[in-house]
Amino acid sequence: MAWAILALATGGFAIGVTEFAIMGLQREIVLDLGVSYGQGGMLVSAYALGVVVGAPILALMGAKRERKTYALFLLVLFIIAHVLSFVAPNFETLLAGRFLSGLPHGAYFATAALMSAQMAGPAKRGRAIAVVLSGLAIANVSGVPAVTWVGQLFGWRWMFLIVAILAGVTMLAVAYLAPRQAAPAGASVRGELRALANQRLWVGIGLAIIGFSGMFAIYTYLSHVAVEVTGFSDSVLPWVVLIFGAGMVIGTFTGGAATDKSVLGTVLVAMVLVAVFMGLFATFAHIPWLMLLLLFCVGVSAANLGPAMQTHLIDTAPRAPQLAASFHHSAFNAANALGAIVGGVTIDAGLGLRAPAYAGSIAAVVGVGIVLYAIVLTRRAGQKV
Repeated sequence: MAWAILALATGGFAIGVTEFAIMGLQREIVLDLGVSYGQGGMLVSAYALGVVVGAPILALMGAKRERKTYALFLLVLFIIAHVLSFVAPNFETLLAGRFLSGLPHGAYFATAALMSAQMAGPAKRGRAIAVVLSGLAIANVSGVPAVTWVGQLFGWRWMFLIVAILAGVTMLAVAYLAPRQAAPAGASVRGELRALANQRLWVGIGLAIIGFSGMFAIYTYLSHVAVEVTGFSDSVLPWVVLIFGAGMVIGTFTGGAATDKSVLGTVLVAMVLVAVFMGLFATFAHIPWLMLLLLFCVGVSAANLGPAMQTHLIDTAPRAPQLAASFHHSAFNAANALGAIVGGVTIDAGLGLRAPAYAGSIAAVVGVGIVLYAIVLTRRAGQKV
């Protein structure tokens, strides 16, 4: 069981590399293709939009299918999109490749999370989901800094080829190690769609969008803040990304353990910490050691949200687990797109490179209010908070 879950987490690692390495290589792409900072941010938003669109559609397609086979199918789509991005002759083609790359993201994580939760059982499902999501976080510690370094030395295009190879390795591991797992009895597209008529689900989706948007407002423009505000050289950027990623790894596992005790309690505490640390990050970004410490703390607190929000959305629609699980990643990447857009707008409006972090702190404060409402709805439904 452990090896099977780790095999599924390897796919999360590949997805994490492509989702986050684009931010560390944004300066190289902007300079090479001759586009603006705002256009460079569109590469983040295009991928996120692909996830938002693809997650529910592909999740519905997989509702009645055997899960292992469907996970392998999604990895094939992921590889094809990255090959297109690697050979893209211009910015428009690269933008299309990023959108296509995002399509299988949410459906893969939903399928992998459900497979892992079923293998682990109810008492350890939070930790099993955390292991799958940890691939995303660990990518920020090892994969993203390594690929950022390779991209700076040999060109940003190599990131896409490396990710395609990682996805191929994942296919082999999942094919060999993961057991076949049939869809739940009675699963259907119509049954999954009925989950949409659920207030708790939509409140949870809104909570995830607001909760994660601030993190992406910081992360999208992190390289610019590190160089132009903190004063680091470009050569230090992989280490800056690594520190943020280390915080995300720790936060994912602590969040998984906390989720098995209290799902929404974990969300509430994490959201409060996100609001505090983002505000402090914006205020002290000019002090190198303090900026790095606060960046680490932002990573820990934001990553705590991952397993808890994934579990909460599954709980809101127990009869439509595939669709509900996929909505976590739609929301996560809607937050990705929203954070990138809000960050770009505040910067282009002349508010400075600190403005996205302040905006993220405000968003987290709003998120605290939403999670308190989600707690009320959960108690009304007679379920454990």
